[in-house]
Amino acid sequence: MDVVVTETKQACGEKAAAHGAELVRQAIAASGRASIIVATGASQFEMLGALVTADGIDWARVTGFHLDEYIGMPMTHPASFRKYLKERFVDRLPSPPAAFHYVNGEDDPEAECRRLGRLISRHPIDVAFIGIGENGHLAFNDPPADFETEQPYIVVDLDEACRRQQLGEGWFPALDDVPTRAISMSIRQIMKSAAIVCTVPDARKARAVKGAVEGRVTPECPSSILQRHAAAALFLDSASASLLDR
Repeated sequence: MDVVVTETKQACGEKAAAHGAELVRQAIAASGRASIIVATGASQFEMLGALVTADGIDWARVTGFHLDEYIGMPMTHPASFRKYLKERFVDRLPSPPAAFHYVNGEDDPEAECRRLGRLISRHPIDVAFIGIGENGHLAFNDPPADFETEQPYIVVDLDEACRRQQLGEGWFPALDDVPTRAISMSIRQIMKSAAIVCTVPDARKARAVKGAVEGRVTPECPSSILQRHAAAALFLDSASASLLDR
């Protein structure tokens, strides 16, 4: 895992986006197309803002997926990840992507997992743009995460720490309003990505970052699995890197 530390949250997002954009351009140059995963959350604002303005990407050759969505949540809800990605990514691109496959948790979550699994099996991921949760989760794989399942998308229960993060970021008015279940991309599916660009600013993520970078690889800190990826790059700001020994 490569670790890049910047002084500010803005610089963190810009460096992550620049690195990821170059990987997307390389994938298109090599095969004529690229497939990506895009994350959500407050930690991704600056990265996505820079990515949508990156030069030299033919977005018409890019297919996108995203990591997770709450079960039972309509796209019109302010906390919907479909809404987030449509407004903050897809609608801001200079041209439409080849496709963007949203996660719909409103109807039959198990059937949706199967549908997405079939789709992503036909689109090996070139670049995964992801983050790390305050509890160390990747996507909504809260600790202890399932490191073994081969299913690309799974139904998961959200722990209280995860739900409190969503509340703290301002997506919900009260903890009771935060859903308790979601559809999430699995750990193994994330790890199948050819390259991973992980953007993690803010002091509130410092303990999770320390576990991911310097702790042992364990389902109790799901993001620690990134240590085993051959092309994972972790972009931090000085606050999120503040607990690292090196």
